[in-house]
Amino acid sequence: MAIPLRQGMRIGAYLFAQKVRKREKFPLIVELEPLFACNLACPGCGKIQHPADLLRQRMPVERALGAIEESGAPMVSIAGGEPLMHPQIDVMVNELVKKKKYVYLCTNAELLRKRFDKFDFKPSRYFSFVIHVDGLRERHDHAVDKNGVFDEAMEAIRFLKAKGFRVTTNSTFFNTDTPQTIVDVLNFLNDEMKVDDMMISPAYAYEKAPDQDHFLGVTETRELFAKAFGGGNRKRWRLNHSPLFLDFLEGKVDYECTAWGIPSYSLKGWQRPCYLMADGYAETYAELIETTDWDAYGRGKDERCNNCMAHCGYEPTAVLATMGSLKEGLRALREG
Repeated sequence: MAIPLRQGMRIGAYLFAQKVRKREKFPLIVELEPLFACNLACPGCGKIQHPADLLRQRMPVERALGAIEESGAPMVSIAGGEPLMHPQIDVMVNELVKKKKYVYLCTNAELLRKRFDKFDFKPSRYFSFVIHVDGLRERHDHAVDKNGVFDEAMEAIRFLKAKGFRVTTNSTFFNTDTPQTIVDVLNFLNDEMKVDDMMISPAYAYEKAPDQDHFLGVTETRELFAKAFGGGNRKRWRLNHSPLFLDFLEGKVDYECTAWGIPSYSLKGWQRPCYLMADGYAETYAELIETTDWDAYGRGKDERCNNCMAHCGYEPTAVLATMGSLKEGLRALREG
């Protein structure tokens, strides 16, 4: 299952407008990081390795809104760090929703029920909580290096759905995963937890991540997802990805990286070239686009990219390929 029809139509209209304006590079979604601090210390993540003074900072709401407005992106993914540690995260979300941006608030959910009453979140078709779930109980708690987080995440999903919120999950898979562990967690989320949508990603080797031994290579990724998607699973699961990106994950097609399609904005500015790599920062979105050597990145161009199949580089390419083909556009509607 792809993105919801209404949202897909909105994105389609946005892409058509970019074509009419003859814009070669534009954002589909902005990865907004209003803080780097987190309540967990996952060994596969390099975000909390920043200096202490930076971890204490919180992005002002006005600055975040200004960055999104400048970019013009129709969708925003708010990550971190842990966004629920930001005292005005609800204000940020509500203001973006007022502007009819599709907002995904990414959280490990450990703080969600504890702090929910301190915030003023409202259900909206423009807003979805995204709960990180990297496996069933044992695997997930090992991935976040803390027991009990999986159970709390499941309680948070039930809590949010009872209040009428859209709930999406995001699952990252490592070379310790097998096709069966992927099937098990996605079956559970799809059939038992009945989340609205699911997102999946092969793990990327953050340079500062404490654990550098369990990231997937390209061949491993393709074999893993090709097997996991077998038996009709891919069509049955409510996956929030374009069909061509799923084709890409299982090796049916290959693409060039278009990291400019999902730029990252954080406390340090617009990050070059994507939220997984930090080759400097730009003050404005225009500066990011105009002064970054985009042709220098991608598999075969930069060794750091050689094992990357992350959505931030390849989902935009898949979306553009879908919109450029009547056949693939109809397929996306059919599978959506």
